Amino acid sequence: MKVKYELIYNDGEARCGLLHTNRGRYETPMFMPVGTQATVKMLTKEELKACGSAIVLSNTYHLWLRPGEDVVAAAGGLHKFMNYDGPMLTDSGGFQVFSLADNRKIEEEGVHFKSHIDGSSLFLSPEKSMDIQQKLGADIAMCFDECPAYPSTYEYMKNSVDRTLRWAKRCKDVHNREDQSLFGIIQGGEYEDLRRYSALETVKMNFDGYAIGGTSVGEGKDVMYKMIDYAIAFLPEDKPRYLMGVGDPLDILEGVERGIDMFDCVMPTRIARHGNAFSRYGRMNLRNAKYKLDFTALEDNCDCYTCKNYTRSYIRHLLVANETLAGRLLSIHNIRFLIKLTEDIRESIKNKTFSTFKENFIKQYEGK
Repeated sequence: MKVKYELIYNDGEARCGLLHTNRGRYETPMFMPVGTQATVKMLTKEELKACGSAIVLSNTYHLWLRPGEDVVAAAGGLHKFMNYDGPMLTDSGGFQVFSLADNRKIEEEGVHFKSHIDGSSLFLSPEKSMDIQQKLGADIAMCFDECPAYPSTYEYMKNSVDRTLRWAKRCKDVHNREDQSLFGIIQGGEYEDLRRYSALETVKMNFDGYAIGGTSVGEGKDVMYKMIDYAIAFLPEDKPRYLMGVGDPLDILEGVERGIDMFDCVMPTRIARHGNAFSRYGRMNLRNAKYKLDFTALEDNCDCYTCKNYTRSYIRHLLVANETLAGRLLSIHNIRFLIKLTEDIRESIKNKTFSTFKENFIKQYEGK
């Protein structure tokens, strides 16, 4: 089946719904942990499930390079390969091509580039991205798009949006896996008319869901929120809306307020590996000496494995001693924190108290 979105509650533009997938029904808004190379860094399937994880992301570019899509297909698909029985989404590889690869050359057919691993020459096109994603077998695939740098000139962005639309049509034309949904991606940078144009033209192709791309690429927060505003008004209410690459707690709240259903980001595990934890009072750097004799949990009201079993003092000790368990424990907490945030957001939408919840969360998070 294709994914289906069912709106259950709304509070202003904020929405609470059900996402029907091949592997169950899941409430939105949701935060989706990122397992770029078929693993959410340092976490097992059981730990993800304990955090309340639903959809997990993997990446076409990285799995194409290692171990190869045919290896994953031979294992029975991505779910069996990484032993995750929940729904999965694969990014098209477009962002990685434009952010990691060297010596890119964009043509109408696709992109020529050098591998960031060994420098070998590679070519990725809409058709190739679809072929890889269909072999990987995630529940949701993404169209291959161009993710331009920020800032880009209006002229460049206009040409880029047109190319992304042509690539989207090519993706849809060759995508034929009946048990896999395909999402279109809205681009357009900070330009209102281009975002509107991209949204309207992408919606005409009737994808199973829609993503807002090109955000969180170096622009200011006010610009990012405008990018969402410029596009979301033109997206259908009966399809899921996905804001790509966004995982800051405040950005999640701003996205929900505008009608976003799905979020993903590498942030929770990345900052964990650098000794940082999310908390309702803002981010904590556990390397700070003030935690040396702090024998409390990271969060006194957190239900994650880390907070139930370990103290700030112990985690700081692990960090100072360069023990990898520190990154694991902080990753578990950070992923649970964002998933719990979306759970609380859903309850506030159901109770028509989202605005109050958002205001109170921001005041506490920013120390006001």
